[in-house]
Amino acid sequence: MLDLARRLGPAALLAALPALAVLAVSPAHASPAPAQPAYAQPARAAAAPVARDEVTLELRRDGVLHVKETVAPADGTVRRTPITRTRFDDGHDRVYRLSDVKGGSYDGETLTFSGTVEYDVTGAVAPVADGAGGGGEELRWFAVSGPVREAGVTVTGPGRVQNLSCFAGEPGAATACTGASADETGATAAFEQQDLRQGQTLTVVVGYPKGATGAAPILERRFELSNAFALNAVTGGSLAALLVLLLGGVALLYWTRGRDARVIGGETAGGTTGAWATQAGGDGRFTPLDGVRPGQIGTLVDEQADVVDVTATLVDLAVRGFLRIDEQPRQTYEAPDWCLVKLPGAPIGDLLPYERALWDAVFDGRDRVLLSQLHGSFAARLTAVRDALYQDVVNQGWFARRPDSVRSRWTTLGVAVLALGVVATVLLAWFTSYGLLGPALIIAGAALAFGGQYMPAKTAKGAEALAQTLGFREYLAHASADDVPPDRRVELFSRYLPYAVIFDNVDRWARLVGSFTGDGRQADHLYWYQGPAEWDLSRFADSMRTFTLTTSGAISSSRQFRSL
Repeated sequence: MLDLARRLGPAALLAALPALAVLAVSPAHASPAPAQPAYAQPARAAAAPVARDEVTLELRRDGVLHVKETVAPADGTVRRTPITRTRFDDGHDRVYRLSDVKGGSYDGETLTFSGTVEYDVTGAVAPVADGAGGGGEELRWFAVSGPVREAGVTVTGPGRVQNLSCFAGEPGAATACTGASADETGATAAFEQQDLRQGQTLTVVVGYPKGATGAAPILERRFELSNAFALNAVTGGSLAALLVLLLGGVALLYWTRGRDARVIGGETAGGTTGAWATQAGGDGRFTPLDGVRPGQIGTLVDEQADVVDVTATLVDLAVRGFLRIDEQPRQTYEAPDWCLVKLPGAPIGDLLPYERALWDAVFDGRDRVLLSQLHGSFAARLTAVRDALYQDVVNQGWFARRPDSVRSRWTTLGVAVLALGVVATVLLAWFTSYGLLGPALIIAGAALAFGGQYMPAKTAKGAEALAQTLGFREYLAHASADDVPPDRRVELFSRYLPYAVIFDNVDRWARLVGSFTGDGRQADHLYWYQGPAEWDLSRFADSMRTFTLTTSGAISSSRQFRSL
């Protein structure tokens, strides 16, 4: 005001005293520092300064600010870049919207006109609170943009002026303008500014009584990682509660849907070992689990039809007389190979569906085939073998549904929940400060997708078969050759071998098979396995180990079993 007094003189100062008295009566609503633009305004080439810029601001009762700007001289084109976005708080920007432009054009960034332009501004009014708790409303607008030699702004509104202030300079500067005053009635406020340069702005702030317009500022949330993933009592507590709820739900699903059925009155795994020993050492016959095949047992144990099951089935078919495995002679640095020979007169009709599918995949109309040549149609037909194995364990009554279908369904659901969590995280982080809640869905989805591998549940019959199978595995791990009569050892221990493949016990049983014959003497061959010249059963353990590894590799190289 001292600057204003020096410019207008003592007489003007006396005329302004009533207005100053009005402002002194209600000193509350002291205006804060000017709002900081959220983004720097675009740099523009220096323009010729406007000699005089007169701006009339009329604040209507609906909170819309009507702006009328007249520049002199009026023969040139004026381009303005209004400030339409400022920082409101740590998480929001304040937005000013221009509309209903007359006498010029506005493309959303630049206001272009000659002479006089009129437009409306929405969002220029915001409620404020004073120290006494009465509150009020504040009009804030960036009325003039440089370069301007001399600018004058007149403001009228729906109520008596409570306070006023102005700032001039770079956007966000706190330097007071040249002059500011209100008339003696408090109905009109006037502002003056000299020499406003390119890039500088005259900001006017006028306070009105509470309820003068009832308008509110337009706020848009500003994305910041620190705000989007804010950790506080609300977000932290909500995240913990959501994790407990979701992970508890996943655990409940497994408890109710993924556990094997209980076997009421069934034998435990440890209680069956003696039964296996008695059966094997009694009448010399061995029929595990009432004729259950190795591939079936492998699928029952790990709930997957995998390469080990197929390899064990090949060995089982040889032991049971459907084919013969001939080890091929080789030089020192040559890779080992075997020829699978179809035996004439084999009862193909007795094969289970998955065994017949494997038989067809191996021979494919041929009488013999090298293991190294199992590709092409063999790889393509392995899908039928796997599907038949899964269907077989369902037909046995061990599973209510195919284990692979159950895993696929729950894993797909988990991935869907995980994807939903990613989308929810992005949306919550972008529009709110609750971005931490999204990862709870991501964690739950990942847990569901991972837990889906354990969701196949055995029926009571399947659980009982598993208990007996685990007892048989214990017997294979500890049984002695003395448990079997000498004249039956090769036959019976050969029958054990495919099951040893399933239980990863090949070396022990291959050594047992290769250590004796029916009469206790060393032999050159087995009835189902032929070696090259100068080969005998003392090498059988090494040969069988290499055969199972090579066969599993040939199977796993196919697309159908590559991931197993």
